[in-house]
Amino acid sequence: MIICISGFCASGKNAAGEYVAEKLGMRLVSPTFKDLAKAEGITLMEFQERAAQSKDGEIDRKFDLELRRQANDGHCVITTWLGPWIVENADLRVWLYAAEAVRAKRLAAREKISTQEALMHIRKRDEGNVARYKKVYGIDITAHDDFDLQIDVESLSAQQVAQKIIDAAMEKGAAKGKKQGKNKR
Repeated sequence: MIICISGFCASGKNAAGEYVAEKLGMRLVSPTFKDLAKAEGITLMEFQERAAQSKDGEIDRKFDLELRRQANDGHCVITTWLGPWIVENADLRVWLYAAEAVRAKRLAAREKISTQEALMHIRKRDEGNVARYKKVYGIDITAHDDFDLQIDVESLSAQQVAQKIIDAAMEKGAAKGKKQGKNKR
């Protein structure tokens, strides 16, 4: 089975994904621009600027190739912005959502910055990614009609979100007769 979890900045996709992977004994595939930025010794915002300015989305496409490569073996939980759109054989596509103010509060606590700074970061990152993914891929990441599950995470813990995903995965797995990871969209 391949489970793809997505959501805007600070929606809790990584925390929920870690719990899901642990509880289901699956591999966690969670490549992020944050990791690439750290490896290059620059900030996430600097790396995002570089990606936004890269010719023909070159940085994004390299990132996607690596994501697809890691997903090829199946039996994994993928937590990344574009996973549900670019991993064609995903069995369960999940969108996590919460109000901007809630996400800003979470980000502020995690990064030890002011709520106002977090809100500005979220807006810039969300708006930048919406525009970039539309330009590079023609994907509207604000449209979630094709998702199997959409979860309002505002008042839920990461464990509660993970349990909803696990329940949906178990239901989907039973309904598919355990043929997960092979279906093409």
